Amino acid sequence: MARARVMAALVILDAVKSDLLPGLGEDAPEIVWDPTAALIKRLENGETADGIFAIDASIQRLVAEGRLRPETVVPVVQAEFGFAMPEGSGLTLPRDAAGVIALLRSVPSVAMSRAGASGIYFETLIDRLGIGDEVRAKAVIIPAGLTGEKLLTGEAALAFQQMSELKAVPGIDILGPLPDDCQQFTDFSAAIFTDAAFPDAAQRFVDLLRSPEAARSYVARGLKLRF
Repeated sequence: MARARVMAALVILDAVKSDLLPGLGEDAPEIVWDPTAALIKRLENGETADGIFAIDASIQRLVAEGRLRPETVVPVVQAEFGFAMPEGSGLTLPRDAAGVIALLRSVPSVAMSRAGASGIYFETLIDRLGIGDEVRAKAVIIPAGLTGEKLLTGEAALAFQQMSELKAVPGIDILGPLPDDCQQFTDFSAAIFTDAAFPDAAQRFVDLLRSPEAARSYVARGLKLRF
């Protein structure tokens, strides 16, 4: 049986897989999980889908290009960045930019996702803090996926990503979100493609992303609601 195909940024991966998809059964869409930048690259390379959940700026660009139906665009969540370390590290969350600098200088390696919003912002942050070259020299870069997994394998001593993505990896210690003087929030929305083959099914999935069940799951994972 043909199913709707949806592209989705990783920030809600754990919420959707753990709490939302099990209740859909055979009605569950095929979901392509990737950072927003990687999803856009897929579209540029000719892939198609019925719906998408991604960073607002990319959603608006797709609307302007005529790829998405503007009346279907709906806000879903806002995410914040944070740090995690291997279980039992005993470290505490830095309280300000000086603490972030000290933390990044104290660890031998840092996992980051270059294609994700977190990796893009991390590059900007470490340059602003004046430690860009120093941190890049010990960065463990993943093309996509969850940086926290590098803590489990011992490949990294610190992981940086969206809080909900860090919380999707069991068996690691979440230090917490960045302090206010280093934090940046990212807004995510969902929409339906203009040429969707299964627009009704895609719309049902988008509606599920804004349901009370979804809201509870998002909040539990450190996401802020936008609906």
